[in-house]
Amino acid sequence: MTTDGKAPQQPRPQSEAAAIDAGLAGAALRKAEAYIEEEEGAANRFIGFAAAFVTAIAVGMSLFHLYTAIAGVPPLFTDFPIVSTQPLRYTHVAFVMVLCFLLFPLSKRFRNRIQWFDVVMAAVAVGILVYAIEGGEDFTDRATVPNQTDVILGTIFIVLLLEATRRTIGWIVPAVSLAFIAYAMAGPYLPPPWTHRGFGIDQLVGHLFITLEGIFGIPVDVSSSLIILFTIYGAFLQHSGAGKFFIDFSLKLMGNKPNAAGRTVVLSSFLLGGPSGSGVATTVTVGAVAWPMMHKAGFERNAAGGLLAAGGLGAIISPPVLGAAAFLIAEFLKISYLDVIWMALIPTCLYYLALLFMVELDGRRFGGGAGATVENFSWWQSFHFISLIAIIFFMLIGRSPALSVFYATVLAYLLSFLTRETALKPRRLVRALADGSTSVLTAAITCATAGIIVGVVTLTGLGQKFADIVISYAGGSLLLTAVYTALVVWIIGLAVPVTASYIICAVIAAPAMIKLGVPAVAAHMFIFYYSVLSEVSPPTALSPFAAAAVTGGDPYKTTLQAWKYTLPAFIVPFVFVLDPQGIGLLLELPNNGSWVDIVQITVKTGLGLAALASAAQGWALRKTTRAERLLLLLAGLLMTFPGLLEALMEAIIGRDIDYTATFGILIGAAVVIKQWMLPAPPEMKATSR
Repeated sequence: MTTDGKAPQQPRPQSEAAAIDAGLAGAALRKAEAYIEEEEGAANRFIGFAAAFVTAIAVGMSLFHLYTAIAGVPPLFTDFPIVSTQPLRYTHVAFVMVLCFLLFPLSKRFRNRIQWFDVVMAAVAVGILVYAIEGGEDFTDRATVPNQTDVILGTIFIVLLLEATRRTIGWIVPAVSLAFIAYAMAGPYLPPPWTHRGFGIDQLVGHLFITLEGIFGIPVDVSSSLIILFTIYGAFLQHSGAGKFFIDFSLKLMGNKPNAAGRTVVLSSFLLGGPSGSGVATTVTVGAVAWPMMHKAGFERNAAGGLLAAGGLGAIISPPVLGAAAFLIAEFLKISYLDVIWMALIPTCLYYLALLFMVELDGRRFGGGAGATVENFSWWQSFHFISLIAIIFFMLIGRSPALSVFYATVLAYLLSFLTRETALKPRRLVRALADGSTSVLTAAITCATAGIIVGVVTLTGLGQKFADIVISYAGGSLLLTAVYTALVVWIIGLAVPVTASYIICAVIAAPAMIKLGVPAVAAHMFIFYYSVLSEVSPPTALSPFAAAAVTGGDPYKTTLQAWKYTLPAFIVPFVFVLDPQGIGLLLELPNNGSWVDIVQITVKTGLGLAALASAAQGWALRKTTRAERLLLLLAGLLMTFPGLLEALMEAIIGRDIDYTATFGILIGAAVVIKQWMLPAPPEMKATSR
């Protein structure tokens, strides 16, 4: 929250007044926004000169990064001097740290005013980075043998970075970073296999602060060149009214149809989640509008909150933006961002397909009557879709992701003037530019601090050590290695944001699966999807907690409902790594395969998710018996998780069993046919959830 008391980091509910009129209390909405602050930091609210000062810095940061996207691009911007890699990363981190120190207070008692020590810390951080930039090649050449000034300033900078991170996202990521630094220093004193030669303060500062392999490494590169441009674009969309339009569009399509409430949540979450990239913000935005309609349709509070959280979670895995970790996948794998979008396309569709299965089963169980219609809807505002499509178009014709999102931002700005209420006039434009920068702070400061972890891993060789340990514990089994990796990623994700969870696990956990023959793209996407689980997993289950605040439900019961909605879809990552055709879900051809394999694995997985959804809901064509539910669970696992069943059968009977997916389809079909042929019971509709 910056100048006017509004939280700039992510979109806010657009129909708050209507939601309150429908029965949503303002206190619940404020409580929901508190969960957004928990994810993105509880920022100061400024007025007067302080507000103008911070806004000016944020606008300057956005303009600087928009300039870096177009500098040197022919034919119009050829004469604009290019900002080289090192100054770009240093300047980006300088802006981020200044805004973090000014916007996020040392403690709650210093809220809503700029303190002298905030200014001092921001100035010192900037001064150190200016020293690094002015040092040029002489400074970078001293990485292996830094002088005393380098060591002192580097140490101070690392301390300031950890403090800025603590203020913004809490103490866990700084604590993990300090643990990695301690590991780097204590190498000779550790027991095997963790032993290494050890590194002193001067060596650590040289590697983490001076080179581009530590703090200013790949994560900051992605943050400075891509993530911020997409957050600026998202801010332009939001301030031009795109968020409200996407929700109204969903209501218009689904409002008068059976089971409208659940379908509206799924569709609006998908549309809003793509440009948003924030699970919590999407949950609150959709929930403020959809909850009254869901309540009217018969949804119980906790179940409604679970569906809202599950829909919001899709924001992190939905093209064309995805979450910040998606940009890191492209950089770690040295592939284009467009490739990451293609890889995410089928899994995202399967995720929302699984949600839709659950919603349709809810409709059969509870009736799911018609919802509400939206008044004064204008199809003319469909122009909001144009800039989203433009991002893909520009990348398809060969433009870089940075240039593509720049053009899409300009297009969104120009299109906003098609209607008076969406026009980005000067005041609203300034707000969008400022919000674009403040929106990136959480991801950017996480990337910078995670650079410490990445730097220590590369310096000590921890990634390969960890891979060997995991493989040895798994006895060389790919199945057990995947299970152990999922548990490691999930546990780390409980404590840190998705971006940090992915970065940590990409450098320490991915090598284990890659070493066992899993393609690198599948291993990284597996880790990405399990990092996303942190959004619905206690104690950091912020999306369900925010949804519970909107619906008035119990946070922990809502979390369990969110798990119910999401768990079928999160079996999909195991398909990436265990099924021979699994990489087809990432639009990559299996070995000696063809597009037919992609179609087969997609259909098979989709049917498996349908069976798992029925098992989770206890409902297919009608309420299932316990035996039918177990058979549907088995059918779903046979179709989506063949490696597990094959391993079990090999252990039981001593040989492989092929065609497990076929067995799964036959079992699922048998249950459905049985329910279809039997006469309907007098009362099929359940009365309580």
